[in-house]
Amino acid sequence: MPGKPSDVWVLCILWVLLPSRAQESPLTTSTPRPDTSMKFRLAGFPRKHNEGRIEVFYNKEWGTICDDDFTMENAHVLCRHLGFTAATGWTHSAKYGKGVGPIWLDNIICSGTEKSILDCKSRGWGNSDCTHEEDAGVVCKDERIPGFIEHNTIETEQRQVEEVRLRPVIASAKNRLPISEGILEIRHRDSWGQVCDIGWNEKNSRVVCGMLGFPSDKRVNKNFYKLFLEKHQPTFRLHTVRCAGTEVHVSLCPLEFYKTNSTAVCEGGAPVVLSCALGHRVAPQGAMKKKKVAQQQQQEVIRLKGGVHPGEGRVEVMKKGQWGTVCDDRWDLQAASVVCRELGFGSAKEALTGARMGQGMGPIHMNEVRCVGTEGSLWQCQYKNITEEDCKHSEDAAIRCNTPYMGYEKTIRLFGGRTRYEGRVEVLWGPPEAKRWGLVCGQGWGILEAATVCQQLGLGYASSSLQETWYWDASNATEMVLSGVRCTGTEMSLGQCGHHTSVSCKNTGTRHAAGVICSETASDLVLHSALVQETAYIEDRPLHMLYCAAEENCLSSSARHANWPYGHRRLLRFSSQIHNNGRADFRPKAGRHSWVWHECHGHYHSMDIFTHYDLLTPNGTKVAEGHKASFCLEDSECQELVSKRYECANFGEQGITVGCWDLYRHDIDCQWIDITDVKPGNYILQVVINPNFEVAESDFTNNAMKCNCKYDGHRIWIHNCHLGDAFSEEANKRFEQYRGELNNQIL
Repeated sequence: MPGKPSDVWVLCILWVLLPSRAQESPLTTSTPRPDTSMKFRLAGFPRKHNEGRIEVFYNKEWGTICDDDFTMENAHVLCRHLGFTAATGWTHSAKYGKGVGPIWLDNIICSGTEKSILDCKSRGWGNSDCTHEEDAGVVCKDERIPGFIEHNTIETEQRQVEEVRLRPVIASAKNRLPISEGILEIRHRDSWGQVCDIGWNEKNSRVVCGMLGFPSDKRVNKNFYKLFLEKHQPTFRLHTVRCAGTEVHVSLCPLEFYKTNSTAVCEGGAPVVLSCALGHRVAPQGAMKKKKVAQQQQQEVIRLKGGVHPGEGRVEVMKKGQWGTVCDDRWDLQAASVVCRELGFGSAKEALTGARMGQGMGPIHMNEVRCVGTEGSLWQCQYKNITEEDCKHSEDAAIRCNTPYMGYEKTIRLFGGRTRYEGRVEVLWGPPEAKRWGLVCGQGWGILEAATVCQQLGLGYASSSLQETWYWDASNATEMVLSGVRCTGTEMSLGQCGHHTSVSCKNTGTRHAAGVICSETASDLVLHSALVQETAYIEDRPLHMLYCAAEENCLSSSARHANWPYGHRRLLRFSSQIHNNGRADFRPKAGRHSWVWHECHGHYHSMDIFTHYDLLTPNGTKVAEGHKASFCLEDSECQELVSKRYECANFGEQGITVGCWDLYRHDIDCQWIDITDVKPGNYILQVVINPNFEVAESDFTNNAMKCNCKYDGHRIWIHNCHLGDAFSEEANKRFEQYRGELNNQIL
């Protein structure tokens, strides 16, 4: 057969020239198809039946999926694998706990229309550079695909406790919130049942109280419950719970469920009766008097910033008299739970990374925090000190805590708005036996009051506060029942704010009732205090160069009597760099149709007063002041990977994008305080952004900056500049009692 060798040779050449699939980039190809036994399931705690950590059964082993490049499109495809019609969300950073085994898929890229995850692009099976701290999760729409064949495992364990509650039986406790004592009940497979108390201990109680939003448990008198239990047959679902006390959810504890046909159920035992200790945020005023005194004597060492709901926010800790943030390296639920309990809440629902509650300013005090879960303070956990190379504020850690249900949303409502996020404010007011829905007087109603309403309703931040609501449909409520409302921004409900003891409203018609517009996100402006200190100087500026500034009232009142255009004004000049560290762009309250054109400077003012500049004596007396309108709110510079959106040129839109800052240089008009009439001495320089709260922000406590100031009549020294909430109370007292430098050596 002479033709055979040549045929073989041709085939060999063809085999060499054909490209090998193994040489193709794994990120540009579809995922290789595994064997037909591939399955999917939801796992982790705490969760509902339609959400959880997504796990894949491949090569005879369960594994997870990394959250790198994860998108909603990926979630849609995976939820359809599980028999759900679509996804409503997805999670990152192992929200439902860290999985075990291999990480099967990484860098998945789906369009959302694929019938299988195998049709999506990825790095390939088992090819990942992730750890289980990056396990992805999905939240599926609770709607099943018609005719779906249950060949996947929807629930990882049928041993999951979906929810817990306390059932009060004492008459005085039934109508009182929060419910902190009662018979423990669990929900399992859509039914409620009791827990057998044989072997139940304080560690179990601590875990359950944490889930309910309470920091700890306390002893309970079970004699009150014996008579009730004798008359009511319990339905036991759970027994032999053995928690270590550090778990964030009872489902993470070893436990046993009773079988439905079991005859021997909790013999010799009774349902668990539980009593939880109230945290200081929700305890009655009278019960907390002694604790309040102790707390005032003990310096605050931890706080939450940037959150909209109670028990959530960016974690900040006190060190050497200065507040700083915590880096999210190795940040987990154990560390988050220590913070939650330290603040008077329960265990943690989420340990958030990547500055999810906004970026902080100033130092980062802690990194790689590792807690057991029993510590009384975050400072008792193991951690590393920070160097500048370790972390940035884009890695600030945050938390969401379990908080007790207070029922605040039942005493207030919005009516007449286009969406549930807006409307006329109506409150349920009056004595318990004669409560009625009524209106709130719009006179004096501001953004802090509106923010309290939005938080009380769980609708986020206040976008606008409205003193007239004639354009919204009226409800049956027509009576003004509340007036003179004054909130500080820390209250959990409108009823905790100050108000008139009897209604006193100038305009009692429904058109003058208070209203709000809420938003899920808000901006947060923060001044770069170090730049003020670095750029401050004195300039004697000739009067003939100050006509435009005088027109905009940027000089002190004595300038009116000056011998124009001769002479000069002494100006304290400095640069101000204003960052937006929030989660929404900062936009002026007025639309461009109502901006005011200033011919002299040739620009529009989108806000009449954007910043206040004041020079104060140590006792707070104002000796010089200045203000600056928003000549132009725009993005001067932005963080890496953030694009500018606002530019004033050509009558462009004004604002400050999240992650950007607006720089007002020291050499532009009105960027000063006129100190011509100020005598030599020691002063406090104060700068306040958005001073009239015209635009809503997530946090107003960081809008003010203060500096110590020494003026000898010819030169000025600015030092110790800091944000108003950056120091401890003790450090602030030292700042306010500062008597000045003995010489000109400012260190």
